Amino acid sequence: MALKLRLSRGGSKKRPYYRIVVTEATAPRDGNFLERVGTYNPMLPREHEDRVRLFKDRIQHWLDHGAKPTDRVQRLLAQAEMMEAPAIPEQTKKNQPKAKAQERLREAAARAKEAADAAAQADAGEEAAAE
Repeated sequence: MALKLRLSRGGSKKRPYYRIVVTEATAPRDGNFLERVGTYNPMLPREHEDRVRLFKDRIQHWLDHGAKPTDRVQRLLAQAEMMEAPAIPEQTKKNQPKAKAQERLREAAARAKEAADAAAQADAGEEAAAE
């Protein structure tokens, strides 16, 4: 049985409220869970003390028993200094422009380089003429 620490959504439409729960990895997002170990209210300001509430001893218990946090829960635990923040990949395919946009960027860079070369040659020609 693979255990996960993850968010279970509550609240109403456009007013989310999350419970941090321990559940089986195959269980539905808002389905049955083993234990509620905290809450997260994204509607509150970042500095508000009730934005993230964690039952640290119970979270540590489940982490010791092999529960794996999701990326978002791991970030919340990192803010509480319970573990390291997840690594964010530098380059992914999703954060890159599409093929046509990349081609336009390459063409714009080539035009800019040609313009810079032409300006450098013009400056060199003016310096030679001045001497």
